[in-house]
Amino acid sequence: MGKSYNDVRSKASQFSYKIIDDNTESLVKIQVDNKFYSPVDLSSFILKELKSRAEHILKTPVNKAVITVPAYFNDAQRQATRDAGKLAGLDVLRIINEPTAASLAYGIGLSKEEHKVIAVYDLGGGTFDISILRIAGGIFEVLSTNGNTYLGGDDMDHAVVEYWKKTLDIKDELLSENAGFRQSLRLRAEEAKKKLTSSDEYIAILGDHELRLSRDVFEELILPLVQTTIDSCKSALKDAGLTISDIEVVVMVGGSTRVPLVKKLVCEFFGRPVSDEVNPDEVVALGAAIQADILAGNNKDFLLIDITPLSLGIETSGGLMDVLVPRNTKIPAKASRQYTTQVDAQSGMRISVFQGERDLVKDNRKLAEFNLTGIPGMPAGLPKVEVGFLVNADGILTVSATEIRSGVAQSIEVKPQYGITDADVESMLLDSITHAKDDIAARALAEANAEGEQLLKTTERFLQKNASLLAQDELMQTAGAMQALQLAITMNDKDLVQKKVEELNEISRPYAERIMDNAIAGAMKGSKI
Repeated sequence: MGKSYNDVRSKASQFSYKIIDDNTESLVKIQVDNKFYSPVDLSSFILKELKSRAEHILKTPVNKAVITVPAYFNDAQRQATRDAGKLAGLDVLRIINEPTAASLAYGIGLSKEEHKVIAVYDLGGGTFDISILRIAGGIFEVLSTNGNTYLGGDDMDHAVVEYWKKTLDIKDELLSENAGFRQSLRLRAEEAKKKLTSSDEYIAILGDHELRLSRDVFEELILPLVQTTIDSCKSALKDAGLTISDIEVVVMVGGSTRVPLVKKLVCEFFGRPVSDEVNPDEVVALGAAIQADILAGNNKDFLLIDITPLSLGIETSGGLMDVLVPRNTKIPAKASRQYTTQVDAQSGMRISVFQGERDLVKDNRKLAEFNLTGIPGMPAGLPKVEVGFLVNADGILTVSATEIRSGVAQSIEVKPQYGITDADVESMLLDSITHAKDDIAARALAEANAEGEQLLKTTERFLQKNASLLAQDELMQTAGAMQALQLAITMNDKDLVQKKVEELNEISRPYAERIMDNAIAGAMKGSKI
């Protein structure tokens, strides 16, 4: 969620599906046959199913939700989660951190007078993270997070499988040739892990093999994994500038925290008993439900902090609304994001500020506009313009734009809530839900077209400089692919545009790399490294 191709390219070989995007700054896409899906699309399918199940159980429509995310999620990942909720037909009232939700499930932070520093230890099936939070006056501040997104209960299962392979002399050939046996062995390892939380020994029969595992051996196998999580706890404390004695409560989250050795080592490290009375698989969801209960007005003892009634953002290429401060953000709030130029030697940039929940700015409410001028002439993509939003406690919005390299700056003050009634807010929210599918499709098409047009410009500039270094067939293939992409852009078909983008990239990548290698070799000739 919210990741670019550049963020995940090193892990691409581990996925069973194809990930695509040569524009390393934009969100990654997943290709299935000739269809292209973003993580937002795929997440929305899951949320839509959960919405349907909730409606079936509750026998009433469900239109609003509180969604939790890991504490380390950045702004792009949170916005992607919010977009997925909107696409699923949900008004996402709050995006809250999972450790914050876990704290609420234990009633920590519900009192305005409460002041505590807590650690939330979250060990799931595939990931681990530790978060240090300071709670004061109902405000949850994440002081630090640490962890490993590739460590969890699955690694414990793998350690058990490797142990059985070694002790029972199970050959790799058998596992590679017999997928059913390989899966059964993994499931038995998971079964053993669960059994050993309350028993001292596990015994099972699988084909001709007797699978045995004692708790002592199991703990010996997983000790390095658990120790890694303790090292992360040390790092998190160091990052927060705290010592173990500063931690007042330790909350356990995730099914893998049921393993006795995990509880034992965490207790020993923090020097206190841990809070694990609430089902660790459900504790985050329960906390989110408590937050929803507060937002619904059922918890009268808790004072809600003022929030932004509608999202605030700026217009980007393609007429898209790029949200910097999402709706329901607590105020005062501050957010910033970097942008760049689209044209060589561009000396100015228009900053248009909008309020609303739709994906295209034409469907939202314009608040203000100003020009950042005096940007030094540089190639497109080189200037770094940081746009900052600051909403004070009175709801007054200050928007600033600064070109980082030169220091050129401009700002404007606007009142985002001025002249808008509660009925207007409700109407805009209803429109955003009603048109969510169309909005997301329009955004995806605009982004694909912008990507295609940018690639055409880049390829054209490259050919102008390097045409003499290309073979005739390479020039012909490139010209044909560019023409096909140009035609696709006029046909309003996102998947077709992305397919033609991929085809042009496949044609140009080999000779672009060849020319780059030759240029580097020429520059390095006669030099010593």
